[in-house]
Amino acid sequence: MTEDDIMTVMEEMIRQLFAKVINVELDTEFPRMTYKEAISRYGIDRPDLRIPLELVDIADDMKDVDFKVFSTPANDPKGRVAALRVPNGGELLSRKDIDDLTKYVSIYGAKGLAYIKVNDLAAGIEGLQSPIVKFAGADVWASVLAKTGAQTGDLIFFGADKASIVNEAMGALRVKIGHNLNLLQGDWKPVWVVDFPMFDWDEKSGRYNAIHHPFTAPSCSVEDLVSNPGSALSRAYDLVLNGTEVGGGSIRINRTSMQQTVFNILGIGEDEAREKFGFLLDALKYGAPPHGGLAFGLDRLVMLMTGSTSIRDVIAFPKTQSAACPLVSAPAVVTDEQLKELGIRLIKPAGKEKAKQE
Repeated sequence: MTEDDIMTVMEEMIRQLFAKVINVELDTEFPRMTYKEAISRYGIDRPDLRIPLELVDIADDMKDVDFKVFSTPANDPKGRVAALRVPNGGELLSRKDIDDLTKYVSIYGAKGLAYIKVNDLAAGIEGLQSPIVKFAGADVWASVLAKTGAQTGDLIFFGADKASIVNEAMGALRVKIGHNLNLLQGDWKPVWVVDFPMFDWDEKSGRYNAIHHPFTAPSCSVEDLVSNPGSALSRAYDLVLNGTEVGGGSIRINRTSMQQTVFNILGIGEDEAREKFGFLLDALKYGAPPHGGLAFGLDRLVMLMTGSTSIRDVIAFPKTQSAACPLVSAPAVVTDEQLKELGIRLIKPAGKEKAKQE
C-alpha cells in the first residue's frame, strides 16, 4: 500500500460523502501541492484556495537596498521578504483599514506592515505612493511590480523578518483580506498537501522535533536521513478543505533500522526507546509490511458541511477554554473516598493552610 492508494480511497469517500449528505459535487480529482509550495505561495500548510491572493518572494530585489528592515532578512538564510498584491486595494482599503491590518499582523509577531499604493503603473516609480519608495531605485520597484503583477489601483503589502514570522503573519493577512473584501472564489476547494519535512529544528532546545510523529516514514534511505536530516521529507499527507485541515495521515516506518535512526535523530536514546516503544521495536523485527492510513477530524468536516464557524457548534458536549462542561457542571468536587481508591493524595498550598489556621 502506498500513499497514492490511501489518498485515492479517502478522496473518493469524501466525494461520495459530500454528494450524498449535502448534494455537493466536488472536483473529480483533488489537486496536490507540496508543503514547500504551500508555504511559499500562501504562508501556511493548509491554504484556502478560494482566496486568489498569493505571496511573492522578493528577497533577491531587496538585498542591496538602504532599507535595513528589508535588506537584513533578505540576506539572512533564515529570513524572508514577501509581497502580497491586493487588486484594487488602493481603492478598497482606507488608511484606517491598513492600520487595523497592521495591528492584526502584530498578533503573529510582525513588527509592522509596509505597503505601497500603485497610483499609476505607467508612471513608474513616480506613480508609487509610500514612505518606503525612497529606499530603493526604480529598477528595484519595477522588478517588484512585475513579479507581483501589479496594476494601477493595486495595493502591495510587504512582510520582512524571519521566515517563520513572515509566513505566519502574511498567511493570516492573506486570509483576513480575502474574507474582508469578499474575494472568495468558489464554494469548495479541496487540496492534498504532501512532502512535509520530516523534522523541525528547535533553536531553544538545540534538537530536532518530528513534524508529524516519530513513526512517520521518510521518503529517503537511512543513509540519506543520517547525513542530512534537516532536508529529509516524510511520506505524510494532509487533506485541506477551504483552509481547514480535515484529515491527515502517513505511511508508517516498518523497519527496525529506520525506526531506530529516527529515534536517534530526535534525541531518543536506545534505553529510552526500549522503555517507551519496546513493543514496537520488537514487532518490527518480525517483518511488518508497509502500512499507512489517514484519520479524519469528523467535527471539522461536520462544521464545514453545516456552514458553522466553530467546531463548538457541532460538538455534542463542548467544553469551555478551562475544560469545564456547562451542561453537566463538570468538573465536580472529588471526594476523599474517590481519591483514596485511586491512591491520590492532595497537598494544599502552605499559604492557604496558614490563612485557614489564622
